[in-house]
Amino acid sequence: MSKSSETVDNNGFIIPNNDQDPVVDSPAERWLNWLGQTNLGKCSTVITLLFGIYVRWNVGLNPYSGQNIPPMYGDYEAQRHWMELTLHVPMNRWYYYDLEWWGLDYPPLTAYVSWICGKIGSMFNPEWFALDVSRGFESEESKLFMRSSVLILEYLIYVPSVIVFVNWWLASKSWQKRRLAVLFILLQPALILIDHGHFQYNSVMLGLTVWSLNCFFYEYDVIGSVAFCLALGFKQMSLYFSPAIFAYLLGKCIKNKPQGFILFVKLGVTVIITFAIMFFPFLDSVEHISQVIIRMFPLNRGLYEDKVANFWCAINIIIKLREMFEIHVLTRISLFATLLAILPSCINLGLNPDKHRLVYCLANSALAFFMFSFQVHEKSILLPALPITLLILDEPFWSSWFNNVALFSMFPLLKKDRLILPYFVIWFMWNWMGSFVQRDVKPVVLRYISWASYLVMAVIHFFDFNIDPPKRYPDLYIVLNVTFSSGIHLFMLLYFNYRQITLPYNLDEKKDKRKAE
Repeated sequence: MSKSSETVDNNGFIIPNNDQDPVVDSPAERWLNWLGQTNLGKCSTVITLLFGIYVRWNVGLNPYSGQNIPPMYGDYEAQRHWMELTLHVPMNRWYYYDLEWWGLDYPPLTAYVSWICGKIGSMFNPEWFALDVSRGFESEESKLFMRSSVLILEYLIYVPSVIVFVNWWLASKSWQKRRLAVLFILLQPALILIDHGHFQYNSVMLGLTVWSLNCFFYEYDVIGSVAFCLALGFKQMSLYFSPAIFAYLLGKCIKNKPQGFILFVKLGVTVIITFAIMFFPFLDSVEHISQVIIRMFPLNRGLYEDKVANFWCAINIIIKLREMFEIHVLTRISLFATLLAILPSCINLGLNPDKHRLVYCLANSALAFFMFSFQVHEKSILLPALPITLLILDEPFWSSWFNNVALFSMFPLLKKDRLILPYFVIWFMWNWMGSFVQRDVKPVVLRYISWASYLVMAVIHFFDFNIDPPKRYPDLYIVLNVTFSSGIHLFMLLYFNYRQITLPYNLDEKKDKRKAE
């Protein structure tokens, strides 16, 4: 960045100057400038969306989770099976049916979407979702349908939410800056590789979360609460964001007296009604709704699954917590640690409920949950990656560094899925387009630390590909990945807390004045 587009605080950290456009000397910037010079600027969004489809479709040509790997296959089969399950099994048996074979363990909205997809897919070929006999079904046609369903849902929900967000967040910027942000956000490597490579529907949950932000930005708080409830109803991992959302809305209610009390009542009623509608088919008995909740929060699975780049898995190298304590004790320890980690940012937001601080608090809350909460999956890093990626032009150095480490932390999973080639191609493409590795930051030591981290990632990859781990330590490279990535994630948590707490006050009012001018 040039000095004209930034200021430096007393601690030497760069603070983007929101009154000016940051200078981004990157291939993506030059491309957008060229479009403007050739009168194709109006088509830039369409071109970006088409390029996004092209990238996603190419990733989808690669293997998916569990492809041709019986007996249980992988997440692709889980999603396909839920379409089969919801299509043929009575609704009151959804959360009971053959739990050993990818039993339904997501909230009801996922089940409803699975039912819709299963209905549509059965119109093409009922064999894709035939009850029980279709388990492990794999064909080029069914794969085309499943891949297409992810792409269509993403472009119906996530993509429009990002465009609306950018148009509000960067309303005072040039059209090139807004299109640049859309391009970087939509080409975020981690989400593309998980949803279109590994195979999941995370973009639906993330899109609903961004829609809730958009509603809050435009002062539609009740509608925003509905959108966030839908995100929770699609994937329970959205709980990572809930402390930030709660702190923002509660702070707003307290700050805006006496209208705040009316808003509080409206929000409370809205949340109750929204969840009641989503869970209504399962409210016929305490036993039934209890089963749904147990399936959504399976505490018996332990503190974490596989090797995940969070605090608990990293310290497991030295302290074997899972061997020292019972599950109920570990649950309390993780709960206490998570609450302790989210309190500073949530208190700060509650006392100062402005929209800019909300996005930073979402990052801090989600990252704290990822680092310290119970039963974390490696793919959960996509949640803190969302708000941090939305800050790609506000915090280009930190946002790109976080995204690169987050993607690296998921490499063991992507390697298992045979997605090594798209992993490197998209990673290098995204960084090349944004020239992210060359970003300046102050104090300058941070730049050297980031370069050192990239060197560590390169070294781990080199040894992983060329030297077999010792027989005594078959997971050596995975453990090195986890330890390194969790350290960077913790550093990022500290930084984004610092950034949130040191944000200038009345940013929303200043933004409104600039828009009026």
